[in-house]
Amino acid sequence: MKTKRSDLAREFIENALFRIEENMRMLQKSLDFLKEEEVWKRPNETSNSVGNILVHLRGNITQYILAGLGGAEDLRERDAEFAVQGGLSKRELMEQIHALMQEVKSALKNLSDEQLTNYYKVQGFDLSGAGIVLHVVEHFSYHTGQIAFWTKS
Repeated sequence: MKTKRSDLAREFIENALFRIEENMRMLQKSLDFLKEEEVWKRPNETSNSVGNILVHLRGNITQYILAGLGGAEDLRERDAEFAVQGGLSKRELMEQIHALMQEVKSALKNLSDEQLTNYYKVQGFDLSGAGIVLHVVEHFSYHTGQIAFWTKS
């Protein structure tokens, strides 16, 4: 059954999907520049590694889209995302992000106008479905930019 969606909602979702794909492309390009040992290196004690940022993105996107918008159980442990200091390779991190984004894209493609305008509680915030999608795309882009900057330094 095809999801009933207005032209504005369709355009919004198509652009969100495009931005997700662009971020995935840039993440892969950035990680290709890093040596394996650089993925978990922290520039200083108060900064996060590329690995931490990717683990954090997985947690955030899962919480907002799959749990918040999709109704899955929210199992996120945000602080743990920044405590991880290794254990996953570049390939494994990208495979996890890629698999998650396949789920996210599927969820977004099936959102109705009603789901985009309904409100959901995520991380203590009341956000519309559109607000959740906007947050995820913006947050993903922000951290993708950090990773791109890191790899060019």
